[in-house]
Amino acid sequence: MSGRNVKNAFEFRSSLLAVFLCLLFVVLAAKLFYLQVLQGAELKKAAEAQHSIYQKLLPSRGEIDMVDKASSALVPLATNVKSYLVYAVPSEVLNPGLAAASLAGVLQLDSKDILGKITQTDKKYVIIKKQLTDAEQSQIKQLALAGIFFDSEDTRVYPQNSLLSQTVGFLGYSGKNPNKTGLYGLERYFNQDLSGSSGQVTAQKDSGGAMIYGAGIDREPALDGANLILTIDQTIQFQAESMLKDMVDKNGADSGSIIVANPKTGAILALAGYPNFDPNQYNTVANPADFNNQTVTGNYEPGSVFKAITMAAALDENKVTATSTYVDTGDVAVGGFHIHNSDNKAHGLTTMTQVLDWSYNTGAVYAENQLGNPDFLKYVNAFGFGQATGIELPETKGSLDGLKGNNQTNYDTASFGQGILVTPMQMLQAYTAFANGGKMMKPYIIQSEIFPDGKIVDTKPTVVKQVISPQTASTLDAMLVDVVENGYGAKAAVPGYFVAGKTGTAQVAGPDGKYLVNDNIGSFIGFAPVDNPQFVMLIRVDHPRDAEFSETTAVPVWGKLAQFILNYMGIPPSRPIPANKQ
Repeated sequence: MSGRNVKNAFEFRSSLLAVFLCLLFVVLAAKLFYLQVLQGAELKKAAEAQHSIYQKLLPSRGEIDMVDKASSALVPLATNVKSYLVYAVPSEVLNPGLAAASLAGVLQLDSKDILGKITQTDKKYVIIKKQLTDAEQSQIKQLALAGIFFDSEDTRVYPQNSLLSQTVGFLGYSGKNPNKTGLYGLERYFNQDLSGSSGQVTAQKDSGGAMIYGAGIDREPALDGANLILTIDQTIQFQAESMLKDMVDKNGADSGSIIVANPKTGAILALAGYPNFDPNQYNTVANPADFNNQTVTGNYEPGSVFKAITMAAALDENKVTATSTYVDTGDVAVGGFHIHNSDNKAHGLTTMTQVLDWSYNTGAVYAENQLGNPDFLKYVNAFGFGQATGIELPETKGSLDGLKGNNQTNYDTASFGQGILVTPMQMLQAYTAFANGGKMMKPYIIQSEIFPDGKIVDTKPTVVKQVISPQTASTLDAMLVDVVENGYGAKAAVPGYFVAGKTGTAQVAGPDGKYLVNDNIGSFIGFAPVDNPQFVMLIRVDHPRDAEFSETTAVPVWGKLAQFILNYMGIPPSRPIPANKQ
């Protein structure tokens, strides 16, 4: 071959190679453009998700707020703050021993425990520690350990600490469940709604189990939980809890409860229990009983506050009037037992109004006997006893087991609130009928539930039943006003207002069923102003050791808190205020 032909062949091959290289460059450039530009966002998502292929995406738990009527602002009771955790992908940890030792030094954990976690190669995601401090996170980043990553999660916090704690409840661990769940109160009752639903990230994998980059990533986003707005008024709640603590401490009592509600709607304005707890530190509580909300779960024999129920029934059936009389001998013999008045005295000719004023047991028995057992039981059921009120909290139903037969002794004692079990919320619900023209309202504590899609469900006031006629309610209201004006309820009076209410000092049964000596539960239930009731309130004090009757424990606290509420609501007086009370 001549030199010219060799040169031509070389130039041809060079040109061919150049063309090939150019084509290769174009293909690579196109591929890079496709990957980095056209598919860049998707690949970035794929890279971010490579350690979360099987990990569920956690939703944000719904928040719980109460209202501040003075400012119209929402006050957070349960909310979330972002916190960070450190986790390992065991298959990517290159030097487990070094990683465990390094992490242990930063996190103040046992290196053996960490090593046990990060060598679980069958797992894709192993949490090493939650709620890292900023310093811990910074130091771990500096270690640059292969297979060690960070993630974030919501941590539940309760900004108001112990305020309304038994109603709110808390988020904690239960049994062997590795995830926190709502325990007690609203956190438990609305756990499903508050929790929302978890999402998922899944991706196509090759035969070795590795993610195929560029392949489609399926994402099912998490659905955040619903938010709750309560009917609780921050100012009234704070005042109720403060006065309740003072009352319990002053009287050497075990515990106490206060409920304040709007009798026209059933909306709860305050729900207090003491002793309470700080849900941020629930694991430090020595007595788990402090978690219980006694206003809805505290079954007790109500005592004389129940006499208003008996009297309302007898009035409604026209068996007695406010001025009907009986001869009080101070003793009623029934079934081999003797029922006495609390003062162990006989009072002669006595009206039904005086029966409530001075809380005569014999008078309640008289009214029940005029009514008859079947009708008495009918009204007891109609007033909601032995049934759940339906309030949005875990609650008990009390017990009317003693009235299942026709034992006259049981009916006679039930007429003045002994031998039956009720909850404070049931008693308060019953008294809404007295303050609302005979219409008993269902109590509720949720003003609104707001879902993540923007749907808002507002609670509508619900009439449970027209339990007694408006005329009966009016007559009974006047009798209950007399309790405050002339009877044992005098210390519940608020100058300038007509107040209606009833005292109760209930005996407490011991484990053997016999009533304990020098032990009682004192209470007072009332409403004001009687001409246009704005609130109904129950105060209960459990086992006071420094007082014998409710008129020296619950009654004066009721009067002070009632005055505060009337002033706070801006309700003007409806009668002259005595000069010495101004």
